[in-house]
Amino acid sequence: MTPLHLYDNWERKLRPFQPLRADWVGLYCCGPTVYDYAHIGNLRTYLFEDLLRRALEMNGYTVRHVVNITDVGHLVSDADDGEDKMEKGSRKAGESAWDIADRFTIAFKHDLRALNMLEPQIWCKATDHIAEQIDCIATMEQKGYTYTTSDGVYFDTSKQDDYGFLARIKRDEQEAGKRVAIGDKKSATDFALWKFSPANETRQMEWDSPWGRGFPGWHSECSAMSAKYLEPWFDIHCGGEDHIPIHHTNEIAQSQACYGTRLANFWLHGYFLQIDAGKMSKSSGDFLRLQTLAEQNIDPLAYRYLCLTAHYRSQLNFSWDALLAAQTALQRMREHYYSWPPATQANADFLQRFQAEVNLDLNLPKALAIMWELLKSKLPDAIKKATMNQFDAVLGLGLSEWKPEIISEEVRELAQRRWQARAEKNWALADQLRAQIHALGYEVEDGVDGVQIKSRQIGASA
Repeated sequence: MTPLHLYDNWERKLRPFQPLRADWVGLYCCGPTVYDYAHIGNLRTYLFEDLLRRALEMNGYTVRHVVNITDVGHLVSDADDGEDKMEKGSRKAGESAWDIADRFTIAFKHDLRALNMLEPQIWCKATDHIAEQIDCIATMEQKGYTYTTSDGVYFDTSKQDDYGFLARIKRDEQEAGKRVAIGDKKSATDFALWKFSPANETRQMEWDSPWGRGFPGWHSECSAMSAKYLEPWFDIHCGGEDHIPIHHTNEIAQSQACYGTRLANFWLHGYFLQIDAGKMSKSSGDFLRLQTLAEQNIDPLAYRYLCLTAHYRSQLNFSWDALLAAQTALQRMREHYYSWPPATQANADFLQRFQAEVNLDLNLPKALAIMWELLKSKLPDAIKKATMNQFDAVLGLGLSEWKPEIISEEVRELAQRRWQARAEKNWALADQLRAQIHALGYEVEDGVDGVQIKSRQIGASA
């Protein structure tokens, strides 16, 4: 098998992957801030991370997969300005911050299941790890990396000569170009480790600490929780490309101060989903949820297929036409796979070619093309099926679970009656019967040879 190579943003190059431990590979993925639903751009990042885990498992590694839930401390600016996103989301929803955290966490996990993503072995919430975060901040304080202002405890980035290396930040240039007030901070790049609750105001989420009552900064949680569950030096840390200049840069600074490591050996980042020539953004309030696609009769796995058509380090332009094309392609693949006899022996040549593309920094578009080449090949169908089973262990399209829907006799009878009404030019009755069929969850398409019944969800026809 071709060795696995991954693009490490720390070194800005492809590197051969070598695990740090013999028994498991540590994979930490920055999870959602649960003040609202995830949009499909967010979900593209989690799809890339799911594909990475599947690729690691294809290579024989046991993966310890950790995903955090940010339910406190993420301020609206992604830095240190504005209010906590959870408090803002609570006010918008008219529910407690604790309740919306639970509700949107459940919704997020539902979206992951709908996209056939593997469940991480460990979910960890920021609010369940306040003590660990306080301990990390205390360690940084003891080592001289912090200072206290009127509104919190801050990390002093001037203490690290290589601060911002991940993002190639030049601190002096950032200082010269800063356009906003930095308050009591010494430097624009300094960041909050612990924020004090406002005077004469009770927050929904606040805790006592050695520095005063308040809540942790956004970056504190990931350094503390990743070290707890994966050790202070683990294999791979993932997130979206927007995490590079602030969140991951600051995680690294904290971890260097606490543990003397940059936290992870590899830093991987998924790129944005673009819509109308701009990044899809949850904070704007104008975004597409997975549920939005379902309401347009799109199978969530059609969106997964669409994401396979672009490399994770390239921006993917979303359009409804592209999504419908992905849905059609997925349906063709499902129907071919379902029609084949039971699997026998996988084809070694196709497997080798597929694995080589996956192992070249997750080149899934080429791996998907190899899957189509296999499907159209003259190999026996039972061999195709066995080979596609191994491909799909990485692609995650759930081919072996799909079955065509059985159209009920009621729907078939309504369709036949409608066909007869059209033959008799009874258009009013035909329209009435179409409406009844539609209400039962189906559409009818008229052709020269008769009527075709299709489920309003992808995957059924008769």
